[in-house]
Amino acid sequence: MRIGHGYDVHRCGPGDHVILGGERIAHHSGLVAHSDGDVLIHAICDALLGAVAAGDIGTHFPDTDPQNADIDSRILLRKVVQRVRDRGYALCNLDATLVAQAPRMAAHIAAMCANLASDLEVGVEQVNIKATTTEKLGFAGREEGIAAHAVVLLQRVDP
Repeated sequence: MRIGHGYDVHRCGPGDHVILGGERIAHHSGLVAHSDGDVLIHAICDALLGAVAAGDIGTHFPDTDPQNADIDSRILLRKVVQRVRDRGYALCNLDATLVAQAPRMAAHIAAMCANLASDLEVGVEQVNIKATTTEKLGFAGREEGIAAHAVVLLQRVDP
C-alpha cells in the first residue's frame, strides 16, 4: 500500500467563476493559473504522483508548455491515473479538503465527487471532499486565494 499527500493553491484574479473538482462555480473572481486553476484536482494529482514516487504535477505538466495553457485539469487527472495504473497501483480512497472563505461549496460537493470518481475510475464511495473556511484568517480568509489538500491510499494490483 502507498499513501500520497498533495497540496495546491492559486490566487484569486479576474473572472466570474472558479473550477473546483471539475465543477464551474459562480464566484466574484477567478483563479490565476496556466491551466483552468482547479486546485482540488491539482492537489489530487500531486497526491497520486507522490504515492508512486513519480514527482509532482509541475514535473509532468509544466506551466512553460503551451499545450497546458488553459487545459481542463480533468484531462491531467486522467493522465495521472494512467501513470499510477502503469506503475501497478489502484486507488483505495481519496480524502480531500478545500480551503476557501468563499464561494460556499456544500451545494457542489456531490457533483465534484461524481466527477472525480469517474476520472479516477472508482466508485463514488471511495471519494470524499470536505470544505472549510479559515474564519477569515490568512490569504484564504481574505479571499485572496483558494487551497486544497488531498490524501490518497493506493494498493498494488496484480498485472
